[in-house]
Amino acid sequence: MITITLNGESNTLPDMLSIQQLIERIGLDPRKIAVEVNREVVPKARHAERRLQSGDDVEIVTLVGGGAGPPVDKPLRVGKFSFQSRLITGTGKYANYPLMRDCLDASDCEVTTVAVRRERLFDKEGKSILDFLDLKKLTILPNTAGCFSAEDAIRHARIARELLTNLGNPGADWVKLECLADTRTLLPDPVATLQATETLVNEGFQVLVYTSDDPIMALRLKKAGATSVMPAGSPIGSGQGVLNPNNIRIVLEYLKDGDPDYPVIIDAGVGTASDVAIAMELGCDGVLLNTGIASAQDPLRMAYAMKFACEGGRLAFLSGRIPKKLYATASSPMEGRIAPAK
Repeated sequence: MITITLNGESNTLPDMLSIQQLIERIGLDPRKIAVEVNREVVPKARHAERRLQSGDDVEIVTLVGGGAGPPVDKPLRVGKFSFQSRLITGTGKYANYPLMRDCLDASDCEVTTVAVRRERLFDKEGKSILDFLDLKKLTILPNTAGCFSAEDAIRHARIARELLTNLGNPGADWVKLECLADTRTLLPDPVATLQATETLVNEGFQVLVYTSDDPIMALRLKKAGATSVMPAGSPIGSGQGVLNPNNIRIVLEYLKDGDPDYPVIIDAGVGTASDVAIAMELGCDGVLLNTGIASAQDPLRMAYAMKFACEGGRLAFLSGRIPKKLYATASSPMEGRIAPAK
C-alpha cells in the first residue's frame, strides 16, 4: 500500500497504481481532466505508464465556470435587524408542522411570522408550533393577524412581546401589525392601522405595518414611526400577485425619497414565483408570503421556487433592465453581413 496526497487530501492506494488506474478507480473521464504529479503535468498519453509512488502529490483538475459568481448584495436591514435573505415566510395553512418546517428550510428564510392566538399554539395532537421552529436560526416576527381594531392589535403585540421575551428570541422587539377592516376583503382599516402604529411605536416596538398600496397612507405610516411599510400586492391569500405596480412604484418613490435604505416589503397576494420576481424587480426590499407556498400543490417545490425568484428578481433590479421599445433592435451587428443574393 502507498499513501499519496490527492487534491490536498491524504489517500491510501494499492502499490504500483498507475495514473490511468487511479482515474478509472475514481470514475473520471480522462478527456475532461488534467493531471499533475509533484507539480509537473503528466500528459494523457503517459497515464498508463506513470506509476504512483508513496509521497506523491497528485492534483486532478477540470474546467469550471469562470468569474466569482453574482455580486454580493448588501443585507436587508429592518430597524435593528439585518438579514441576507429577503424572503419572509409565514407558518399558517400547512397540512402539518413537519411540512411547514421543511418548507421554511427550503425557502432559506431567516424570518417567519407567527400569529398570536390560542388555536395556533397547539394542534389537534397537542404539538406546539414552537417545537418545529429553529429559534437559533429564525427570528420570529409575531403578527396581529385576525385583529379588526387598534385595541385588539395592540393587545396581541404586547402578548407576543412577552412570549418571545420568555423564549429569548429577538423577535420580541418587533411586530407585524395588521388591523383589518372586514372579513371579506381582509383589507387594512387605515384609521385603526395608523392609531395602532402610533401607540406601538411609542411603546418601543419596531412596527412592520401591513397597508394598502395607497402611497399617501404609506407615507403617513412612515411618518408615524413605522420601521417598515408593507403594501399589499393584492388581497391576502388571493394569489393575484402585484395588481397595481404603478402604485407600488409611487410608494417606493415616496418612502425612499432621501432615505434610500428604508425597507418596503410586499405583503400579501403573492401566488407564485413570478409574482415574487415582479415585486423584487420593482425595487421592493423583500417579500412576505405564506399562502403561495403553504397552499401550493407541492409546497416544498414552491418554497424553493419562491427563494430563487426572490434572489433572481433582486439581481434583475440591481442590474437595471433594458428599456422597453416599440420596435426591434438587432442583437447582431448589421455591418459586415454577407451580401444578399441578387
